[in-house]
This record gives sequence, structure tokens and C-alpha cells, in this order.
Amino acid sequence: MIEQTIEIPTRDGATTTFIVHPDRDGPHPVILFFMDAPAIREELRDMARRLATAGYYVMLPNLYYRAGVLELVPPGGAMDDALRARMMELMDGLSIAMVMEDSDALLAFAEGQAAADAARVGCVGYCMSGQFSINAAARHAGRVKAAASIHGTFLVTDKDDSPHLAARKASGELYFGCAEIDRWAPAETVEALAASLKADGIKAEVEVYPGVQHGFVFPQRALYDKAAAEQHWARLNALFRRNLG
Repeated sequence: MIEQTIEIPTRDGATTTFIVHPDRDGPHPVILFFMDAPAIREELRDMARRLATAGYYVMLPNLYYRAGVLELVPPGGAMDDALRARMMELMDGLSIAMVMEDSDALLAFAEGQAAADAARVGCVGYCMSGQFSINAAARHAGRVKAAASIHGTFLVTDKDDSPHLAARKASGELYFGCAEIDRWAPAETVEALAASLKADGIKAEVEVYPGVQHGFVFPQRALYDKAAAEQHWARLNALFRRNLG
């Protein structure tokens, strides 16, 4: 595997981006891996590595670069009230429009890389970034073949870029993996999402993982559920294999 950390120019500066991909048999389909609210950390880099071993050029950008923050949470993931408040401030400082501009820059960079096939793209976003993954699939509908939101937030809102509406503009297959116990995406929201996608005839699956809570995929979280996390990996791998090869 080849790993590198690169400053990729954006309209608002430059995002520190961790890139990992196999060292042979390229070019590889690109996967945009959008971080969750606790920011970049080794836990996410390990997840990017796992995706890359299946044959992908994985890009994990720092979405908090506008605030000058890269790593926020100490090893082990423990947060006190002050750190949690800072995380919420950073999260609230992002918008879908900002991250879509970042996605433009990331794909423009990938287009110039011999190891990357930027015509075949997948997206995955966790927590706050589920909405970014689905909107990226809509913004880059000609090249994003599959996108996933894992215990995503703000899935159904009254805004034009709400994921349930953005899904109408996507042409790739969509997957929403939702925790059964999630105050950020309660059952009524998940049901409304599923009903909207079905009514619009969108190629998408909404799957509820029973008995688990928001953040269940992250091994350093107290709420980690190994069986459900491995199921999420199986779903992601199948989604990308079907659509990206």
C-alpha cells in the first residue's frame, strides 16, 4: 500500500488529505471518505486503509481546515465538556456548500494522479458527513457510482440540499446505514427518509442496524458494536464492488 498526506488546494485554502491506495494494478476507483465530527485521527486513517485494500484510491480530507484544526480528539477518543463544545462549534461551522467545493478540489486533484481513476467514484460519510456523501453523489452524478451515509445526521430537513432531496439528483446507488438508537436520526426521520426515497423511485437502501447506537462502527468508541460494524463493512464493500468494480 502507498500512503501520503498532501495539502490539496481549495477555494478557501488547502485541506490536509490522507491518501492511501494499492501499489499496483491501478488506476483505482476513487473513494471520498468524509470524516465524522471528532475530526481526523488514526482511527479514521485505519478505516481508509481498510477500504483501500479492496482496490481503491481513498481520500480522507480534513474538513476543519478553514478553522485551522486537524486533529481534535486525543488517542482513545475521550472528550470533556470543553472539547465536546469545540467539536460542536467546528461542526456547526461547516455547510454542505463548503464541502461540495472541497469535493470539487479533491476530484480535480485525483484527475491528475496516475493511480486514480476519477471517472469511477464512490463516497462514504459518517455522522455529520452522511449528508456530504449524498450531496457529493448529486453534485458529481456523472462520476459518483455509489454513495453511503453511515449513521448520518440531518437526513431529512426543509433545506434544498437535504439528503432526501439531493438523492433525486444522484445517478449512483445509495446506501443509508442507520443505528436503531440515534437521537441525531430518530426512527421517524429514518422512516420519512425511506418513504421519500421509495416514492421518488431512487435506487437506494435504508437499513436499520438493530440494538446499536450512533457511532457503533468506531472501534475506539464506548458504543462500538463489532458485529454491526463488520456488517457495515460488508455492505460498503458490496456496494462499491457492484458499482465501481
